[in-house]
Amino acid sequence: MPNIALEIGRISAGLGVSAAYGEPQEVDGERFVPVAATWTGFGGGSDETGNGGGGGGGFSAPIGAYVRRGGELRFEPNLVALLAVAVPFVCVAGHALTKIIRALKK
Repeated sequence: MPNIALEIGRISAGLGVSAAYGEPQEVDGERFVPVAATWTGFGGGSDETGNGGGGGGGFSAPIGAYVRRGGELRFEPNLVALLAVAVPFVCVAGHALTKIIRALKK
């Protein structure tokens, strides 16, 4: 039976900066580095009899790229991904703000 801690360590070694930033690419003379927002999570446990288990998962969404044109480096967002992230955030923030305002009015 494999050691779950060693297995999680092996899997998580590839996460972090290397998961968020891709390899530099060149298209039509322009160099860019793709950027993604990544989330990961792992869990595990066991019961009194020693039976245990674990699992994990992750998510990655492309959010844009750093583009070098001439001597200038700038971030260019992926508008579709930006909207996909912004819409739920605005909904949650608006809902929280209405609750705060109602609580302050009382």
